[in-house]
This record gives sequence, structure tokens and C-alpha cells, in this order.
Amino acid sequence: MTHDQLLTAPETAFPTLRGAVAGLPSYVPGRRSAGLDIAALASNESHYEPLPAAAAAVTEAAGTMNRYPDSAAVGLRERLARHLGVTVGEVAVGPGSVGVLQQIITGLCDAGDEVIFAWRSFEAYPILVELAGARPVRIPLDAAEGHNLEAMAAAVTDRTKVILLCTPNNPTGVPISHERIEVFLRSVRSDILVVIDEAYVEYADAGSGPDSLSLYRQYPNVCILRTFSKAYGLAGLRVGYAVAAPAIAEGLRRTALPFSVSALAQKAAIASLDAGEEMESRAAAVKQERARMAAQLEAQGWKLQPSQGNFLWIRADDSLRARLVDAFDRADVLVRGYQGDGVRITVADSAANNRVLRILEAHAA
Repeated sequence: MTHDQLLTAPETAFPTLRGAVAGLPSYVPGRRSAGLDIAALASNESHYEPLPAAAAAVTEAAGTMNRYPDSAAVGLRERLARHLGVTVGEVAVGPGSVGVLQQIITGLCDAGDEVIFAWRSFEAYPILVELAGARPVRIPLDAAEGHNLEAMAAAVTDRTKVILLCTPNNPTGVPISHERIEVFLRSVRSDILVVIDEAYVEYADAGSGPDSLSLYRQYPNVCILRTFSKAYGLAGLRVGYAVAAPAIAEGLRRTALPFSVSALAQKAAIASLDAGEEMESRAAAVKQERARMAAQLEAQGWKLQPSQGNFLWIRADDSLRARLVDAFDRADVLVRGYQGDGVRITVADSAANNRVLRILEAHAA
């Protein structure tokens, strides 16, 4: 019997995807283009080239690509432990913060368990939750585009295993203050893991968000999630990390795909930590551009919430969203549109940012 006959034979069974996978929405990455004059502002990447020290580390490590990386990432975990003032046993790494988040949900959630998060927030949250067979519980953002922590606390049930707090929130850029998270933690059961997702923390102004390490030391059910993809400029190498109580961190390491963080990524991350001052200088320049753009857009009549990420958020209904995305496309500027919610624009160099300002001026309310 031929392959086609097998597929059409009524008595022949054929493999099918799990129901959770078949109905899973696809993650929609920021659009990309190979055009020379394209401003790629859809993915919140750093517009800077890799830090020189990181590039040099990758070049040196390239000669060992025929060997498996250290699956335990001991060297990187030791460097992170020194950087953060924690022990090696409290650190777990993975392929970007999204990879570590998958380890978290896989490690803590059984089928039917619940994961609470704000919405709209990071688009991978519901995908990873549903993939694990758990139930995503979306809590609408408040009127200021931030987390409604009171509603999130009220949504907790006996099936709640994980709560995700994205600060600054992606895509709105709104942070959660230290005081609000502390009040929230006091109201949540200690057997629920509260993940403080700080993918953009390096772009946040001092004091705008939580002192997550202080909260972690005070509340053992806190887990800190961070990445090297944004301010450190290693999006293409895929490396992120979590800080959690030793028993939780050990579980995250057990649920990690073996060898998921390449040797090149580990070496580049260590070199990037060593070049922290240069990274901070670059992040400061982005923050300066963010403030300049926000001031000009507000002068044009746009209503913005103060962003603490490397991006700006424009709340827009679908009609305005479609017009804006079309205008950006025609001007060779790639931005990220969210159906029913708005448009997110990555802050880049001044030339690209000026193109954004000109486009939005033409569509100002």
C-alpha cells in the first residue's frame, strides 16, 4: 500500500496531535526583513551590535563547537551567583527567559492546574501554560495599563500553582512598584510560586519597579526571571536565567532540555556580565531616547503611559491599529501590532526613532 493509500484508507489509524497542541495559538514573533533601509522595531531587540567582549568570547569559543556544552552551565551560574549575591544552587539557566519559564511551568504544573497572569502581557504566557496542560487565567490590565494585583489575588483558587508578574510589562511598559508587590505577596498563599519576570529590568529607572532580590530573600515563594536577550544584546544566542529557592531551582534544572544553552551562549553571557558598565551605558542612551520620544509624542497629542522598557506603547482600537501598522509598513518601519489592543514600538537609534516620530505626527489625534 502506498503512503497516499495509507492516508486515505478508512480503517487505518494515523497519529494525531494532543488536543492542547492542536488548538494552541502560534507565538507571533516580531516581523523581520532583509531590506537595507528597514527599521526593525518589532521585537524589542537591542539595536546595538553585540558587546565587543561578548563577540570576542564567541569567536574564541567557536573552535569548540564540535563538543557538547556544559549542560549544568556551572561557570555561568557561578558568575551569575556572584553578580546577584546568591548561591550557585539558587540559579537555573535556560534558552532565554522563555525557555526558563517553560521549565518553571513544566516543573510546577500538572494538568488542570492554574497559572494567573495579566493580559495583555507577554504573548508566550498562555502558550506555555496550555502546552503543559494547565489552565491560563488572564486578568485584564487596569486603566493605567498595569497589573491589577487586587483582581489577580482574588482569582487565586486551590488549583493555582504559579502567578506571573511582568515588570515592566510587555507590551505596555508599565512597572509594578515594590510596595504593591510586597502587599500582594502578603496576600498570596506561600505554596504558590510568584514569578517576577524582569526581561526589561535594565531599562527601568531606579525605584520604578521592585527590588526583586530583596523580595526574594523575604519571600521564599518568589522566583526572579531575567534574560540576556534585551539589554545585553544576546537575543540570537538564547540564554536566560532564574533565581529561586534551591529546591525550586534544582527542579528547573531537571526539567531543562539537556544542552539547551550552547557553549557560545554561556561564554558570551559571562563576558557580557563582565562588561556590565558598557551595557549600562547603552541602556542609559536608550532610556534617554525613550524620554525624548515620549515627550514629543505627548506634544503631538498621543496619550502614553510612562514606559520603563526599551519600547513605547500606543493603545489603539483595531481601526487605528491597522492604519498605524500600514503607515509604518509603507515607510519601511516594522512595528508590532496587537489585535484589539494597540501598537508597540521598540526604541532604537535616534535616526530610526525620528522616522517613528514623523509617521506618528501625521496620524496624531
